[in-house]
Amino acid sequence: MGFWQNKKVFVTGHTGFKGSWLTLWLLKLGAEVHGYALEPPTEPSLFNLLGLNSPSPQLSSQIADIRDSSALATAIQQAQPEIVIHMAAQPLVRDSYLIPVDTYAINIMGTVNMLEAIRHCPSVRAVVNVTTDKCYENREWVWGYREDEPMGGFDPYSSSKGCSELVTAAYRQSYFGSRQPTQHGVALASARAGNVIGGGDWATDRLVPDIVRALLNKEPVSIRNPHAVRPWQHVLEPLSGYLCLARHLYEHGTAFAEGWNFGPADDDAKPVAWIVDHLCKLWGNSASYTIVSGDHPHEAQYLKLDCSKAKMRLGWKPRWNLETALEQVVTWTKAYSNKESIRTICLNQIASYEAQA
Repeated sequence: MGFWQNKKVFVTGHTGFKGSWLTLWLLKLGAEVHGYALEPPTEPSLFNLLGLNSPSPQLSSQIADIRDSSALATAIQQAQPEIVIHMAAQPLVRDSYLIPVDTYAINIMGTVNMLEAIRHCPSVRAVVNVTTDKCYENREWVWGYREDEPMGGFDPYSSSKGCSELVTAAYRQSYFGSRQPTQHGVALASARAGNVIGGGDWATDRLVPDIVRALLNKEPVSIRNPHAVRPWQHVLEPLSGYLCLARHLYEHGTAFAEGWNFGPADDDAKPVAWIVDHLCKLWGNSASYTIVSGDHPHEAQYLKLDCSKAKMRLGWKPRWNLETALEQVVTWTKAYSNKESIRTICLNQIASYEAQA
């Protein structure tokens, strides 16, 4: 019997792109999943296509707001989880310029509400707060950011995630740390990942979903920051990191209660133009792209993570290079276009990823 068999796992943000992939993977591993999130943020949505909106003995789903502290506390008390993975967020940089107050309320106070609820739920042993590589103070340098670099953020989204990291550290030291033996014994960590890609992401103003929409509509792909470099990775890469980290927290406690980077290999930090060109070639059918000029909200031009710590101490490392990740996106999208079973294609890709261990 594997580690996750019958584990009670509380997942916030389970209706989103990453949350849907994680929920399906946890169910495959035999976990009992309790989800808490708003309605799926897009139509179509991976959550609905996977059939996760249907009740099952392994999965309960509550549609509610992370800003509702009372509802969240009640949900956690009723679930009595052993492990919490917090992913509920306003996840888009460009949206954060339009709705800064909501972005801060969701990403900062949502974290506070989650940690407060956990503080009063003695069943919880391990917590992973998922933030982002953009939580670091971006200095536009060529080196990967390490976990002890200062928090920062130019835009509301990035700074809200930096604040979420600071909240996590404060709660760990004040309530959950080894120096508080009479307090709650939960092991609390944060996880910072790069730009994730994968089948089933229909977010707006996000590169790969924008490319996929254009390809499906047989339109030229429009890009706005062709030279921006990001640490691209398939969605299963950081999710495998979250699962690995949660297991270490559960089994070894506060020895692993700190911040962790889960990014791709250095060679997979590529400019936007490279991604678009490669996807167009994989898609075929004379797919092409154009560069949109004009003023756009500020976005970092260079961002990369140093994942040495996760490799050395957790034994985690990326399994799919960028070319493979893009091939998986194209395979998934063509299966969707051909109306094949989305649950089957996702489970097959998870199995293929697991086989690379």
